[in-house]
Amino acid sequence: MTKTNGDTVRLVVINAGVSDPSSTRMLAERIAQRSVERLGDFGKTATISMIDLAPLATDIAQAMVAGFSNDVVNKALQKVAGADALIAATPVYKAGLSGLFKSFVDLMDNDLLIARPMVLAATAGSARHAMVLDDQMRPLFAFMRALPVPTSIFAAPEDWSATELGRRIDRAGAELASFVAAGVGQAIAGKAWGSYQHQFGSSAARTEQGNDQVDFDTDLMRLATGGAA
Repeated sequence: MTKTNGDTVRLVVINAGVSDPSSTRMLAERIAQRSVERLGDFGKTATISMIDLAPLATDIAQAMVAGFSNDVVNKALQKVAGADALIAATPVYKAGLSGLFKSFVDLMDNDLLIARPMVLAATAGSARHAMVLDDQMRPLFAFMRALPVPTSIFAAPEDWSATELGRRIDRAGAELASFVAAGVGQAIAGKAWGSYQHQFGSSAARTEQGNDQVDFDTDLMRLATGGAA
Protein backbone atom coordinates (compact mmCIF):
# COMPACT_ATOMS: atom_id res chain seq x y z
CA MET A 1 0.00 0.00 0.00
CA THR A 2 1.34 3.44 -0.91
CA LYS A 3 0.44 6.86 0.39
CA THR A 4 0.27 10.01 -1.67
CA ASN A 5 2.69 12.82 -0.86
CA GLY A 6 0.16 15.53 -0.02
CA ASP A 7 -1.91 16.17 -3.10
CA THR A 8 0.73 14.87 -5.54
CA VAL A 9 -0.21 11.55 -7.12
CA ARG A 10 2.47 9.23 -8.46
CA LEU A 11 1.12 7.75 -11.69
CA VAL A 12 3.25 4.97 -13.18
CA VAL A 13 2.75 3.71 -16.73
CA ILE A 14 3.89 0.22 -17.77
CA ASN A 15 4.33 0.12 -21.54
CA ALA A 16 5.07 -3.20 -23.26
CA GLY A 17 5.06 -1.78 -26.79
CA VAL A 18 8.16 -2.64 -28.82
CA SER A 19 7.76 -0.79 -32.11
CA ASP A 20 8.92 2.76 -32.85
CA PRO A 21 6.62 4.59 -32.90
CA SER A 22 4.57 2.38 -30.61
CA SER A 23 0.77 2.52 -30.71
CA THR A 24 0.75 0.92 -27.26
CA ARG A 25 2.87 3.72 -25.85
CA MET A 26 0.77 6.35 -27.57
CA LEU A 27 -2.39 4.87 -26.07
CA ALA A 28 -0.81 4.71 -22.61
CA GLU A 29 0.31 8.34 -22.88
CA ARG A 30 -3.18 9.49 -23.85
CA ILE A 31 -4.71 7.66 -20.89
CA ALA A 32 -2.06 9.06 -18.54
CA GLN A 33 -2.57 12.62 -19.71
CA ARG A 34 -6.34 12.40 -19.39
CA SER A 35 -5.99 10.85 -15.94
CA VAL A 36 -3.80 13.75 -14.85
CA GLU A 37 -6.41 16.21 -16.12
CA ARG A 38 -9.16 14.35 -14.29
CA LEU A 39 -7.11 14.27 -11.09
CA GLY A 40 -6.88 18.04 -11.44
CA ASP A 41 -10.66 18.15 -11.14
CA PHE A 42 -10.15 16.86 -7.59
CA GLY A 43 -7.47 19.43 -6.85
CA LYS A 44 -4.61 16.96 -7.21
CA THR A 45 -1.45 17.27 -9.24
CA ALA A 46 0.29 14.17 -10.62
CA THR A 47 3.68 13.05 -11.80
CA ILE A 48 3.89 10.54 -14.65
CA SER A 49 6.67 7.94 -14.71
CA MET A 50 6.93 5.72 -17.79
CA ILE A 51 8.38 2.21 -17.64
CA ASP A 52 9.19 1.09 -21.19
CA LEU A 53 9.74 -2.66 -21.12
CA ALA A 54 11.35 -3.05 -24.56
CA PRO A 55 14.79 -1.76 -23.43
CA LEU A 56 14.54 -4.08 -20.41
CA ALA A 57 13.69 -7.21 -22.41
CA THR A 58 17.09 -8.90 -21.99
CA ASP A 59 17.24 -8.07 -18.27
CA ILE A 60 13.70 -9.35 -17.74
CA ALA A 61 14.48 -12.60 -19.57
CA GLN A 62 17.65 -13.10 -17.52
CA ALA A 63 15.72 -12.49 -14.31
CA MET A 64 13.13 -15.09 -15.30
CA VAL A 65 15.84 -17.68 -15.92
CA ALA A 66 18.07 -16.80 -12.96
CA GLY A 67 15.25 -16.43 -10.45
CA PHE A 68 16.35 -13.00 -9.27
CA SER A 69 16.36 -9.50 -10.75
CA ASN A 70 19.32 -7.24 -11.47
CA ASP A 71 19.50 -3.56 -10.55
CA VAL A 72 17.89 -2.44 -13.82
CA VAL A 73 14.77 -4.55 -13.31
CA ASN A 74 14.68 -3.81 -9.58
CA LYS A 75 14.62 -0.09 -10.34
CA ALA A 76 11.56 -0.60 -12.55
CA LEU A 77 9.86 -2.72 -9.89
CA GLN A 78 10.57 -0.06 -7.28
CA LYS A 79 8.79 2.49 -9.47
CA VAL A 80 5.75 0.20 -9.52
CA ALA A 81 5.96 -0.24 -5.75
CA GLY A 82 5.97 3.52 -5.25
CA ALA A 83 2.97 4.22 -7.48
CA ASP A 84 -0.31 5.60 -6.19
CA ALA A 85 -1.98 4.50 -9.44
CA LEU A 86 -0.95 2.56 -12.52
CA ILE A 87 -1.67 2.29 -16.23
CA ALA A 88 -0.71 -1.06 -17.74
CA ALA A 89 -0.62 -1.23 -21.55
CA THR A 90 0.34 -4.18 -23.71
CA PRO A 91 0.18 -5.19 -27.35
CA VAL A 92 -1.75 -8.37 -28.13
CA TYR A 93 -0.16 -11.10 -30.23
CA LYS A 94 -2.06 -14.16 -31.48
CA ALA A 95 -4.94 -13.58 -29.05
CA GLY A 96 -2.60 -13.37 -26.06
CA LEU A 97 -0.78 -10.86 -23.88
CA SER A 98 2.71 -9.81 -24.82
CA GLY A 99 5.19 -12.29 -23.36
CA LEU A 100 7.39 -9.37 -22.32
CA PHE A 101 4.51 -7.81 -20.38
CA LYS A 102 3.57 -11.08 -18.67
CA SER A 103 7.19 -11.80 -17.76
CA PHE A 104 7.53 -8.41 -16.08
CA VAL A 105 4.38 -9.02 -14.04
CA ASP A 106 5.69 -12.48 -13.15
CA LEU A 107 8.71 -10.82 -11.53
CA MET A 108 6.51 -8.74 -9.23
CA ASP A 109 6.10 -9.66 -5.59
CA ASN A 110 2.62 -11.13 -5.06
CA ASP A 111 1.83 -8.35 -2.58
CA LEU A 112 3.11 -5.49 -4.72
CA LEU A 113 -0.21 -4.38 -6.23
CA ILE A 114 -2.68 -5.05 -3.44
CA ALA A 115 -5.54 -2.52 -3.68
CA ARG A 116 -3.66 -0.40 -6.25
CA PRO A 117 -5.99 1.49 -8.63
CA MET A 118 -5.10 0.97 -12.28
CA VAL A 119 -6.27 1.25 -15.88
CA LEU A 120 -5.84 -1.73 -18.21
CA ALA A 121 -5.11 -1.06 -21.88
CA ALA A 122 -4.20 -3.06 -24.97
CA THR A 123 -3.58 -2.58 -28.68
CA ALA A 124 -3.77 -5.03 -31.56
CA GLY A 125 -3.97 -5.20 -35.33
CA SER A 126 -7.55 -6.42 -35.25
CA ALA A 127 -10.66 -5.90 -33.14
CA ARG A 128 -10.86 -9.68 -32.83
CA HIS A 129 -8.38 -9.40 -29.94
CA ALA A 130 -10.49 -7.01 -27.86
CA MET A 131 -11.61 -9.64 -25.36
CA VAL A 132 -8.03 -10.23 -24.22
CA LEU A 133 -8.51 -7.38 -21.76
CA ASP A 134 -11.33 -9.13 -19.93
CA ASP A 135 -10.26 -12.72 -20.60
CA GLN A 136 -6.59 -12.37 -19.64
CA MET A 137 -5.62 -9.00 -18.18
CA ARG A 138 -8.39 -8.70 -15.60
CA PRO A 139 -7.85 -12.22 -14.22
CA LEU A 140 -4.11 -11.57 -14.06
CA PHE A 141 -4.52 -8.43 -11.96
CA ALA A 142 -7.31 -10.00 -9.94
CA PHE A 143 -4.71 -12.57 -8.89
CA MET A 144 -2.37 -9.68 -7.98
CA ARG A 145 -5.30 -8.19 -5.96
CA ALA A 146 -5.07 -4.84 -7.72
CA LEU A 147 -8.05 -2.54 -8.37
CA PRO A 148 -8.59 -2.16 -12.14
CA VAL A 149 -11.20 0.50 -12.92
CA PRO A 150 -14.40 -0.65 -14.65
CA THR A 151 -13.44 0.77 -18.06
CA SER A 152 -10.55 -0.84 -19.93
CA ILE A 153 -9.17 0.56 -23.18
CA PHE A 154 -8.60 -1.42 -26.37
CA ALA A 155 -7.46 0.15 -29.63
CA ALA A 156 -7.32 -1.49 -33.04
CA PRO A 157 -6.12 0.53 -36.09
CA GLU A 158 -9.62 1.72 -36.96
CA ASP A 159 -10.19 3.05 -33.44
CA TRP A 160 -7.60 5.82 -33.62
CA SER A 161 -9.79 8.00 -35.83
CA ALA A 162 -12.98 7.28 -33.87
CA THR A 163 -14.32 9.73 -31.29
CA GLU A 164 -15.46 6.80 -29.15
CA LEU A 165 -11.85 6.01 -28.22
CA GLY A 166 -11.48 9.48 -26.72
CA ARG A 167 -14.69 9.06 -24.76
CA ARG A 168 -13.54 5.73 -23.35
CA ILE A 169 -10.17 7.20 -22.39
CA ASP A 170 -11.92 10.08 -20.63
CA ARG A 171 -14.18 7.67 -18.76
CA ALA A 172 -11.27 5.49 -17.65
CA GLY A 173 -9.31 8.56 -16.53
CA ALA A 174 -12.29 9.80 -14.56
CA GLU A 175 -12.70 6.42 -12.87
CA LEU A 176 -9.02 6.23 -11.95
CA ALA A 177 -9.06 9.77 -10.58
CA SER A 178 -12.16 8.99 -8.52
CA PHE A 179 -10.54 5.87 -7.03
CA VAL A 180 -7.41 7.82 -6.10
CA ALA A 181 -9.19 10.92 -4.79
CA ALA A 182 -11.49 8.82 -2.62
CA GLY A 183 -8.52 6.93 -1.17
CA VAL A 184 -10.16 3.61 -2.01
CA GLY A 185 -6.91 1.64 -2.26
CA GLN A 186 -5.46 3.06 0.93
CA ALA A 187 -8.67 2.39 2.83
CA ILE A 188 -8.82 -1.24 1.66
CA ALA A 189 -5.18 -2.07 2.25
CA GLY A 190 -4.99 -0.12 5.49
CA LYS A 191 -7.95 -1.85 7.09
CA ALA A 192 -7.56 -5.34 5.66
CA TRP A 193 -3.80 -5.79 5.25
CA GLY A 194 -3.45 -8.31 8.04
CA SER A 195 -6.25 -10.50 6.65
CA TYR A 196 -4.61 -11.01 3.25
CA GLN A 197 -2.78 -14.27 2.69
CA HIS A 198 0.73 -12.89 2.22
CA GLN A 199 3.48 -14.85 0.55
CA PHE A 200 6.31 -15.78 2.93
CA GLY A 201 9.21 -13.44 2.40
CA SER A 202 7.11 -10.85 0.57
CA SER A 203 8.99 -7.56 0.49
CA ALA A 204 5.69 -5.73 0.73
CA ALA A 205 4.62 -7.79 3.73
CA ARG A 206 7.94 -7.02 5.40
CA THR A 207 7.57 -3.27 5.10
CA GLU A 208 3.82 -2.73 5.40
CA GLN A 209 2.56 -1.62 8.79
CA GLY A 210 -0.30 -3.99 9.48
CA ASN A 211 -1.78 -5.40 12.67
CA ASP A 212 -0.81 -9.02 12.05
CA GLN A 213 2.87 -8.81 11.12
CA VAL A 214 4.81 -12.04 10.70
CA ASP A 215 8.19 -12.26 12.41
CA PHE A 216 10.53 -13.19 9.54
CA ASP A 217 13.56 -13.39 11.81
CA THR A 218 12.65 -16.69 13.46
CA ASP A 219 14.42 -19.92 12.41
CA LEU A 220 11.16 -21.28 10.98
CA MET A 221 10.54 -18.22 8.80
CA ARG A 222 14.13 -18.17 7.55
CA LEU A 223 13.76 -21.78 6.46
CA ALA A 224 10.38 -21.08 4.85
CA THR A 225 11.87 -18.29 2.75
CA GLY A 226 14.83 -20.36 1.60
CA GLY A 227 17.42 -19.05 4.05
CA ALA A 228 19.51 -20.80 6.65
CA ALA A 229 18.17 -21.33 10.15
